[in-house]
Amino acid sequence: MSSTNTPYDPYVPYDSPSASGGPSRTAEIQAQLDDTVNIMNDNINKVTVRGGHISDLRDKTDNLVVSAQGFRRGANQTRRSMWCKDMKMRVCLIGGVVILLIVIIVPVVLHFAR
Repeated sequence: MSSTNTPYDPYVPYDSPSASGGPSRTAEIQAQLDDTVNIMNDNINKVTVRGGHISDLRDKTDNLVVSAQGFRRGANQTRRSMWCKDMKMRVCLIGGVVILLIVIIVPVVLHFAR
């Protein structure tokens, strides 16, 4: 009923090797296996190329992270520096207004105090 090379499969009808063309069936299966092997080799090559692209992206991401950290530090230093300059300007303006008021008010008070 079944040959020793092929296992029994109840869903495949049994034909004698001479009727089904045994060597041609084997060649057909071998061709399918070769196609499958070729497809798998292509997939493996694509995965390795993709892995290379992923490692390149990872390197670029690391560089961007380092650049972003440097930019953040520089921005914070600039912000602090500008805040200090702003405070100095405010202190100078307030001091100038106080001195101006003293220059105006002291003579007036001294004039009326006599």
